[in-house]
Amino acid sequence: MSRREIVQALSGLMLGMFVAILASTIVSNALPTIIAQLGGSQSIYTWIVTTELLSMTATVPLWGKLADLYSKKLLIQLSLSLFVVGSLIAGFTPNVGVLIVSRVAQGVGAGGMSALALIVMAAMIPPRELGRYSGLFGAVFGVATIAGPLIGGVLVDTSWLGWRWCFFIGVPFSLAAIALLQKTLHLPPSAKRAVKIDWLGALLIIGGVCTLLIWSTLAGQHFAWASADSFAFVAGGVILLALAVWVESRAAEPIIPLRIFRSRTVSLTIIASMLVGVALFGGTVFLSQYFQVALGKTPTVAGLMSLPMIFGLLVSSTVAGQLITKYGKWKMYLVAGSVIMLGGMLLLSTIDAKTSVLMLSIFMLVLGVGVGMLMQNLVLAAQNDVPAAELGVATSTVTFFRSMGGAVGVSALGAVLASRIASLFSEKFGAAAAGAGEGKVPDIHTLPPEVLAVVRDIYGTATSDLFLVGAPIAAITVLVVLFIKEKPLSTLSGDERRAQEESAAAGANH
Repeated sequence: MSRREIVQALSGLMLGMFVAILASTIVSNALPTIIAQLGGSQSIYTWIVTTELLSMTATVPLWGKLADLYSKKLLIQLSLSLFVVGSLIAGFTPNVGVLIVSRVAQGVGAGGMSALALIVMAAMIPPRELGRYSGLFGAVFGVATIAGPLIGGVLVDTSWLGWRWCFFIGVPFSLAAIALLQKTLHLPPSAKRAVKIDWLGALLIIGGVCTLLIWSTLAGQHFAWASADSFAFVAGGVILLALAVWVESRAAEPIIPLRIFRSRTVSLTIIASMLVGVALFGGTVFLSQYFQVALGKTPTVAGLMSLPMIFGLLVSSTVAGQLITKYGKWKMYLVAGSVIMLGGMLLLSTIDAKTSVLMLSIFMLVLGVGVGMLMQNLVLAAQNDVPAAELGVATSTVTFFRSMGGAVGVSALGAVLASRIASLFSEKFGAAAAGAGEGKVPDIHTLPPEVLAVVRDIYGTATSDLFLVGAPIAAITVLVVLFIKEKPLSTLSGDERRAQEESAAAGANH
């Protein structure tokens, strides 16, 4: 494909990627309104976000495996179609039960899109040239993650639109992406071969991951972290994943070939991606609440306040990608990004209810710059280190662990935040008020001024403590990327490498 054809195809991929990732975050500022109008409980509040994240995370490895076996173009259009169906059902939902089911369909489609976009890109473009384009994908991922709450807030605050448009908004973009990909994406057909998908392995991986993610969502809220329920969930998840490893080691076509973990680069990029997921999602998802409760901003203004992070992420991922393409060196950007991300977490651990918007913007800009340098370049390092035939599973495995890190980060750090708020409520208002920190977020517009000042201070302190808990996770990321070995970037695309490897294998057999 020529440079012009690649750019045309990438426009469809980036459009699909944007709406898929946007679906995960756009409801965050709209949730209080959705729950109130549909008559849902506080536990449903968490599940509307978690079900989409669960199904997205759990199905990523399966999409990656299918991409190594079947038409990537057909699969990516199928994932977008699933996303459209889920979005339409969610938009027209009459109750919270139907909404949760629709979020599962959205998540399966979004999981396919987030994995397949990177796989298709690696099939078209050599790793040496990939930095130029992967920086744009990193920017799209980050912008969609962080801009979601802003768009959701604007839609809720606009009387003639409302919360249902948080789901409808992705439909026209998804349909446009399907049409664009049909016209512009031209990949050579995969070699015809008899394939057997390891459905048992897929079922065990999905079951194990979902069990652990459900545990991390419920623990600390519906039962104690150290309890019989907690032990049952963890034991069940670990047993299912242990069985998955056993099945995968014996399968002819495993969903996640265990041999890819023999590569030190792939193993370390997977660990680093998971830690970035925890830091990015676990920390930033609660900033919207901080803006609205501790600083008293509206949903729209709360969304606008995330723009410095978007800008930092956009600029750093794009610039780093261009420099990697120009000079062929990539490890220095991983190291610099992890150090800057740690700095951003430490800076945000100093905020409170009196922190100025200017200082907040600087702190968020620093965090955005660090994450932007890391996210896509970790995927690039893994893609460059595996045989072309395993490009799909390597890409989807890194993406899978990043999403899983995000899901666990949101759940675990959310529980830490709830616990800290409860203890601060108890400290400020007495033991009888401790439950207030674990129940609904207070409506700051109904509180008397003297109580409002204390509540804002509680949420400001608790949020800063959250970033202090997240800082060691960022510090471990620095150590992990230091041990990744830099390997020269290949100048062949995934399809060219695959043809070369198949030719070499055929020659060896003769």
